[in-house]
Amino acid sequence: MRMILAIMDDAQAEPVTQALTTTGFRVTRIASTGGFMRRGVVTLLIGVEDAEVEKALDVIRSVRTDDKDGQQITLFVVPVAKFVRL
Repeated sequence: MRMILAIMDDAQAEPVTQALTTTGFRVTRIASTGGFMRRGVVTLLIGVEDAEVEKALDVIRSVRTDDKDGQQITLFVVPVAKFVRL
């Protein structure tokens, strides 16, 4: 299992979240502040099986807006040692 951490501008978060949930991925959204100008950013937490990582990344890439004004999406894919749903 992997955890995808997707950090993006607030404006990009809604279309990315919609696309991921429509495709069947579960997403947790966390609002935060960061970057050079201390603007509002959002971190999405997406838990996926190893075989689904590229599919999730493709969904994010497909709805990503243009890279104007430094609006990028930063992605981290990290291994998950244990997953428990209570």
